[in-house]
Amino acid sequence: MTAAFEPTSQTPEQQAAALELEWAANPRWEGVTRDYSASDVVRLRGRVTEEQTLARRGAEKLWKQLTEEHKTGGYTNALGALTGNQAVQQVKAGLRAIYLSGWQVAADANNSGHTYPDQSLYPANSVPTVVRRINNALLRADQIEFSEGIQTVEDWLVPIVADAEAGFGGPLNAYELMKSMIQAGASGVHWEDQLASEKKCGHLGGKVLIPTQQHVRTLNAARLAADVAGTPTVVIARTDAEAATLITSDVDERDQEFITGERTAEGFYKVRNGIEPCIARAKAYAPYSDLIWMETGTPDLELARKFAESVKAEFPDQMLSYNCSPSFNWRKHLDDATIAKFQRELGAMGFTFQFITLAGFHALNYSMFDLAHGYAREGMSAYVELQEKEFASESRGYTETKHQREVGTGYFDTLSTALNPNASTLALVGSTEEGQFH
Repeated sequence: MTAAFEPTSQTPEQQAAALELEWAANPRWEGVTRDYSASDVVRLRGRVTEEQTLARRGAEKLWKQLTEEHKTGGYTNALGALTGNQAVQQVKAGLRAIYLSGWQVAADANNSGHTYPDQSLYPANSVPTVVRRINNALLRADQIEFSEGIQTVEDWLVPIVADAEAGFGGPLNAYELMKSMIQAGASGVHWEDQLASEKKCGHLGGKVLIPTQQHVRTLNAARLAADVAGTPTVVIARTDAEAATLITSDVDERDQEFITGERTAEGFYKVRNGIEPCIARAKAYAPYSDLIWMETGTPDLELARKFAESVKAEFPDQMLSYNCSPSFNWRKHLDDATIAKFQRELGAMGFTFQFITLAGFHALNYSMFDLAHGYAREGMSAYVELQEKEFASESRGYTETKHQREVGTGYFDTLSTALNPNASTLALVGSTEEGQFH
């Protein structure tokens, strides 16, 4: 589906009929359930719809690579990026997708400027802001290389999978958040089945589930926002039922077998957690999502296999997602040989998208601490050691040693020359970088 800038000459009825045909004929929508009509989508679009190029292009690319890998037991792996420059380095190093974690945004990249735990305390537009920042950084990297007549990366604009947490409210909030994600250029968005007002990181305690039917509405709202925008945005459903011990209501019959009958002081129901409620919820979410993610407490291949086999017994083509979390003490649970094959085995089970949520946070903090520790004790020797490591990495494609060039100084020199061919104020000409870094 591609939206256009100009109003269409078709009547709403004709537009709805065309959309119904698209849903029926396009393999992209095979197995996807919508609890709304094509007429609903057309009614919400208005007469002029903006073309969401980055979101559409990224979603198409993400879907293509995931489905192709799913057929062969392969997978796309990603690292959580905290900044635009981290995303640039990830693409330069060969990764084909970027993950954007709400945890990392809460910690050090949200619009309030505060440091928060992963409890949906930051402004709801923060993740879309970082999605846009990452896309801007990737666009600049592409512009720099194109202006220089070189190409080190096949496509800088790799897909971004972003964290919508528990939606920051009800279905209307989820709809608006998905719309913001699309406008920022996200390719895929994941949604968890926790109560938004009590949302916790999947590896914290105190998680409160919402009824299965309520999360289906969240997923439905996200899909509706994408349909209205005219983008095939990838919808990922996450369940926290493996560890959550509370639920808001016993209204959904599918949840009742896991509810103990006890109530808490806040009025929540206590539930029996584990893999069984995860499987039940995954099957309910499958028609409304493109991938399913079960948040787990340990890196356990047998648990992953049981989950995958149970879901695929009813939905054989269902793609899955896995959080290779830094919250796990990996060597405490697995030997080196198992760690080395962990992602390959997950891929063979159908876990087509795998990611390390907080990679940016840990890499950024450790590298700076390591430098600062040495600098505090050894002065310039510690920094020069870092610089020498940068020089040594150039053979692997690293280019950040020339930091002026990396942020676009030469690109804007090209712009200045276009405006004034005889410009005498070009920034790189006569610079220390030009003189000392060859």
